[in-house]
Amino acid sequence: MTQLNTPYPSTAYLTGFLRSRDVDAEQEDLALALVLRLFSVEGLQEIRQQIETLPERRRTPLVQTFLAQFERYLSTITPLIGFLQGRDSTVAHRICSRNFLPEGSRFASLDEYIDPDGGDPLAWAFGALGMQDRARHLATLYLNDLADVLREAIDPRFEFVRYAESLAQSQPTFDPLARALAAPRNLVDTTLHALTLQAIEKHAPQLVLISVPFPGAVYAAFRIAQSIKAQNPDIVVGLGGGFVNTELRELSDTRVFDYFDYVTLDDGERPLLALLDHLHGRRTHEQLVRTFLREKDSGLVRYITTDESDVAFAEVGTPTWDGLPLDKYLSLLDMLNPMHRLWSDGRWNKLTVAHGCYWKKCSFCDVSLDYISRYEGVAATTLVDRIDTIIAETGQTGFHFVDEAAPPKSLRALSEELIRRNRSISWWGNIRFEKSFTPDLCRLMAESGCIAISGGLEVASDRLLNLMKKGVSVDQVARVTHAFTEAGILVHAYLMYGFPTQTVQDTVDALEYVRQLFEAGCIQSGFFHRFACTVHSPVGKNPEEYGVKLVPLPPISFATNDVDFIDPTGVDHDALGKALNKALYNFMHGIGLEEDVRSWFGGRVPRTRVPRNFVERALTARQH
Repeated sequence: MTQLNTPYPSTAYLTGFLRSRDVDAEQEDLALALVLRLFSVEGLQEIRQQIETLPERRRTPLVQTFLAQFERYLSTITPLIGFLQGRDSTVAHRICSRNFLPEGSRFASLDEYIDPDGGDPLAWAFGALGMQDRARHLATLYLNDLADVLREAIDPRFEFVRYAESLAQSQPTFDPLARALAAPRNLVDTTLHALTLQAIEKHAPQLVLISVPFPGAVYAAFRIAQSIKAQNPDIVVGLGGGFVNTELRELSDTRVFDYFDYVTLDDGERPLLALLDHLHGRRTHEQLVRTFLREKDSGLVRYITTDESDVAFAEVGTPTWDGLPLDKYLSLLDMLNPMHRLWSDGRWNKLTVAHGCYWKKCSFCDVSLDYISRYEGVAATTLVDRIDTIIAETGQTGFHFVDEAAPPKSLRALSEELIRRNRSISWWGNIRFEKSFTPDLCRLMAESGCIAISGGLEVASDRLLNLMKKGVSVDQVARVTHAFTEAGILVHAYLMYGFPTQTVQDTVDALEYVRQLFEAGCIQSGFFHRFACTVHSPVGKNPEEYGVKLVPLPPISFATNDVDFIDPTGVDHDALGKALNKALYNFMHGIGLEEDVRSWFGGRVPRTRVPRNFVERALTARQH
């Protein structure tokens, strides 16, 4: 599982590339197909049948509520899915009545929104005319209720995004995954099995490539491969994607190759061309590129590569969404925040401005890996040609640029080319909050169709930003984000806590900076995540430079990414994290911006050292 509102771009890129090289390539999104099958009339009936076989003690209050309201779920699931797919907007009237959908425990979250006048708690967020958005939020709560039922009654690992990720994430051995794959299939597994066989029958492939961008896609990928091999062992199956590129670089467990014939690293274009040549007898397996396989003679895993150069970013071609059911993705609305919703609401054509990161210095980032370290740009004319091609194919003009950090020079050239061609698109993407984003550039980007940007503020502390090698300062971030907001562009900040040597004082100060940024309208949303040390980052490679000691890793035969470390500060970052996320959630809804930030922390914490008007002064200094 990745997202339900739009396809993950890897298959679109590879399908477009392979077709440009005259390879007959087709793509399927089995994650979306799985959700649509489970959350259908037939799927709900199957869920109920499974529940009815459970002993009473396994039927939680949530599951009992589902059974009690089953007929209402059955009558509403089809129109609700149609509404979320944008095919039946009139259902919004009935959804907003609050008498149409059965309401489970997820709807309790609505009590958090209090109308001071005692009216509709959602009116402040959507206003009198926001019926479609209001209905989408209620429909999302309904789907989350059903996901909870599935998790409690059928599969405790079920998640829309992070399905069974603990089986794969930084797992040094294949054992947990092997045990799960050897277990009898549950309803989710049997559904995915049937969908896999349907796709194989439809396309009759000789080679199947499965892309796993995140740990939450790994278990299902292996189940898919298991189904394919059981049905037809002659079909060659390959594994790649972001998870493989970061976590399977030390792969040696032979059991992986009971499911997959080949596992490739980093960008897929060159390894796939080599693999296709090999399968057609045009090169030996000794000439494969960045590929793991199990040797027939020894039975051992071997990594093979050559020094062949990667396909240039300018030559990878245009991604294609042909074969993916673009009218069936679900636009969800989890968060009412206008910026936060972009990740789940609307179908975005995903594209990259450049390959890799032009900065590639941040100490917490996997700067040693190819997807960060190999930076390549492309001419703005080529990029807009790709945009034109995608619009002609999909009929949709929304673009999400998924770069690690899109370069300011490239965004200026892109904006100018879009304006020169008189193109009307809506776009957003990820950047660094660097001084090159002047008010003039922000206005130019807005004129070209930029509606939002996200960027890493990380820990709002100049000492820690220097240690991170971010190349930005807090006052600079204030000025840059304010320039975007003034241009009418929404701003989302990625925030971090628990970085090496971060003290409680640092954390309190960071939250005060964030409070001021929200109060001044510099940022509209954010997300705090706990720092994780990875083996490919500068912190993981040189921990002594950051004042920490790494906990030795166990022997690795499967996945490795996160590595535990000992920080001499001894701070309880988990406790602080709860306070940070609670504060941020309220800030995003305009609540608590006048309060002393210490009020968000449960225990005693020090007074902030940040002047109350720090951001205000930074913005005034820019004007002078």
